[in-house]
Amino acid sequence: MPIYDYIYGTMDKSADTLHEDSLKRQEELPDVVHLTHMTTPDSIYQLRIGFASFASEPHTPKWYIWLMWPVTRWFMIMTCLYGHTFTTERNAFKKLNLQSWAIPRYSIHGEELNRNGELYIKRYPELRVKVVDGSSLAVAIVINKIPKGTTQVLLVAKQQSKVASSIASALCQCGIQVVTLFKEEYEKLKLTTKSENNLLLSKCYTQKIWVVGDGLSDEEQMKAPKGTTFIPFSQFPPKKVRKDCLYHYTPSMLAPSSLENLHSCENWLPRRVMSAWRVAGIVHGLEGWNENESGDTIFNIDKVWQATLKHRFQPLLGPSCNGPQSFRRRYYQILLLVRIGPYGLSIFTTFSS
Repeated sequence: MPIYDYIYGTMDKSADTLHEDSLKRQEELPDVVHLTHMTTPDSIYQLRIGFASFASEPHTPKWYIWLMWPVTRWFMIMTCLYGHTFTTERNAFKKLNLQSWAIPRYSIHGEELNRNGELYIKRYPELRVKVVDGSSLAVAIVINKIPKGTTQVLLVAKQQSKVASSIASALCQCGIQVVTLFKEEYEKLKLTTKSENNLLLSKCYTQKIWVVGDGLSDEEQMKAPKGTTFIPFSQFPPKKVRKDCLYHYTPSMLAPSSLENLHSCENWLPRRVMSAWRVAGIVHGLEGWNENESGDTIFNIDKVWQATLKHRFQPLLGPSCNGPQSFRRRYYQILLLVRIGPYGLSIFTTFSS
């Protein structure tokens, strides 16, 4: 309390009661949780709870971070001792309370998380938690980045995934030829692609549109023709090797202005831009869809895309201009959780590790 109010008797006597009542108020529980974890010792600084000046800008390597190794080591010890998930961000959008949770570990945590929650759902079927990995929205964003009039794209997907398969299938059905470089990749895509006539195996690098996943090498990028556009479908962007080529952001969308308290950048993305995996969980909650998107399951791509646009999330118009020349992976976006209750959307989401 102000000391002069106490001395001269002008103190508001209800202030203490108001303060005590506010402490008794229950914390608002989230409707949607975005779950992530740190992967490098200095990744803590990119979180909002680290340094606000770092978190407010897209991640770029900073040489002076290495001078802060004593603080970094202290953070590592404290997070390991704490041993529980902690909230890094709270947002509000329409009828939803949103939170981002971080796991205080610096490695990949368990097959339950890394297989898009499929094993987690099978192990705990009684929980009314819906797991959304955001694959369908990531596919929709990539497809809508393909320029009109494109007749052929090169798909570089060294690690086969349902996102890569869905992209290939959707493009082939649209009449766009999808070229792959490796026979093993080609054979796997044939099993999931409905329009096989548009799926080609070739060692040619002449395509001007490259849809790329993890593992794109510097040597492969150097074989691309001048002016090539790289469109990543993975959660991590390729290293920017070519100055004469264009690099799109990883699948992401611009958040509506009504989404509150969005002050920090998500990894390398600009301010108020959210990854597809994070947006997908929010849209899932707003629409009240009582389904899981995990394992091999993927939602209707057009349905998800239209619902996302309806809620005023906007696609990014062009390639990234100021992204990092190189980067070390900071966060691995794992799951988006939504809880559905018997009367529609419940007032909170739970997650058990």
